[in-house]
Amino acid sequence: MWSYRALSRIDFRVLPIIFALMLISLLVISSYSVEPGADFSEDVFFTPQVKRQIEGFLLGGAVFALVAGFDYNKLREWTWFLYLLMLLMLIGLFFTDPIQRVQRWYKLPLIGINLQPSEYAKLIVVLTLSWFLERRRASSGSLSTALLGGVIVGIPFLLILKQPDLGTALVLYPITLVMFYFGDIKRSVVRLMSCLGLAVLVLVGLIFSGILPHEEIKPYATLVLKDYQFDRLDPNTHHQKAAVTAIAIGGLTGSGWKKSTFSGNGFLPAAYTDSVFPAFGEEFGFIGLLFLLILYYALLYFSFQVVAMAKDQFGRLLSAGISVYLAMHILVNIGMMCGLLPITGVPLVLVTYGGSSSLATMAALGLLQSVYSRRFMF
Repeated sequence: MWSYRALSRIDFRVLPIIFALMLISLLVISSYSVEPGADFSEDVFFTPQVKRQIEGFLLGGAVFALVAGFDYNKLREWTWFLYLLMLLMLIGLFFTDPIQRVQRWYKLPLIGINLQPSEYAKLIVVLTLSWFLERRRASSGSLSTALLGGVIVGIPFLLILKQPDLGTALVLYPITLVMFYFGDIKRSVVRLMSCLGLAVLVLVGLIFSGILPHEEIKPYATLVLKDYQFDRLDPNTHHQKAAVTAIAIGGLTGSGWKKSTFSGNGFLPAAYTDSVFPAFGEEFGFIGLLFLLILYYALLYFSFQVVAMAKDQFGRLLSAGISVYLAMHILVNIGMMCGLLPITGVPLVLVTYGGSSSLATMAALGLLQSVYSRRFMF
């Protein structure tokens, strides 16, 4: 089931990328998590948030090794147990006290951390959909397969949307679309989903470009969206403007670590969580952001290589879903911070502060390596 020999066959090219992203995360968190009233330029690296993030990375590293050495084929036996457990955890959130006015986290008092089930739900949905599409391979072109697959994704989608967590819920849509494509789902269904997704992107693009005035479409949009959800489509919010401003201030080389004058003085909301991309850009400039984008390109390139190398349908679907899971987090977060998409709280892979996001990402990367390390085993 678990083999240390499998760890010797992983793609070691991804390890320096992971370490580099973690280092960038710690630099940004250290820079923007100074205590209230303290000097922003104070020479302190190990803030409480940095220490917690390091703990999350260490635990994530252990999870990565555990999952990478585990035979992904054995996950078939655990699929429905994990899926039902995920649903129970998502439903249980509605019986807890809200944290930051939303019901997204379980507060674990004994260890002092918050657990966000939706981060793990995305990975479990990928696993369950992979198992289902492999089992239905003989009837993949039937409408019933597409409908049942939609139900598997739709239940957690609605539960996450209800929290509310629109960004996390919407990440499931492109994951499902790509997995339906690789699973040979009825082509008319895939085309319909593609057209719907493209239509939404075009609509958002028209709003953010100013071609469709935000306020003029409000009476129509609020027929299907709540007021607070529609307000996120406003390209002129303080958060949107602050993110673009921080990137612009960074210029070519940036202001330098802990020398930010805009983000460092609190003008950029959520500097080391949702807005970590522009916060990093202000300090390290275009060159720093280009380096970060190169790291992400390499990570995604190696991830999608696993899809081509997978030895079976289950591994191919699993690696495709995980690769898109990583890609969407990167593209959506950067798109939000560049003023191209509404801000919905999607974390930036391995850089955004947060234990649940880090653990889920390391588990996902470990699963990819489990598929990769067994590519020549029969």
